[in-house]
Amino acid sequence: MKPSQTCTHSGQEMKITKAQAQANREHVVETASKLFRERGYDGVGVADLMAAAGFTHGGFYKQFRSKADLMAESAACGIAQTVALSAGVRAPEFVRYYLSREHRDTRATGCTMAALGGDAARQPEAVRATFAAGIESLLAALCPEGSALDGVDAGQARARSLDILAHAVGAIVMSRACPDDSPLADEILAVCRDAILASMSPR
Repeated sequence: MKPSQTCTHSGQEMKITKAQAQANREHVVETASKLFRERGYDGVGVADLMAAAGFTHGGFYKQFRSKADLMAESAACGIAQTVALSAGVRAPEFVRYYLSREHRDTRATGCTMAALGGDAARQPEAVRATFAAGIESLLAALCPEGSALDGVDAGQARARSLDILAHAVGAIVMSRACPDDSPLADEILAVCRDAILASMSPR
């Protein structure tokens, strides 16, 4: 903005500046969330990340204290997307989507837990704490409070949801570890999907 264009109402100017700064930050977080899921934490440098978001490298440290801070914030963003996807959806429907070829092949927009869980284990505590909180959020979405499964108590319902989540995440990780055209990649998804759905059926 040229000096002659400076807004007289400095309070309004500050408000617009803060709003734009927040929008820019959210854009960087969303971009990082996708790139980290696609390439892993070590596969994305700060310069590449900022360029992908449309900003200069120098602007990064005006928004974040460190790459680890962005990793934690972007993980929370990605996990929130998966939680939102599961909200209001019956658990069997969520499992069918989660263990689908579509989800397996869309790493950048898929579940952060499956894409980055292995990477997170080697990251600072703040990142791992974000993943722990994310697991709790996903468990709550799969088994909302007060909705005991098949009449079992809350502890049993939580254990069952944890088993389903761990089984599903592990299946995606194993399937993605295989070549895309490998029959085994599809077999893993199908076998685990059928097993999980069978465990959810009334006995």
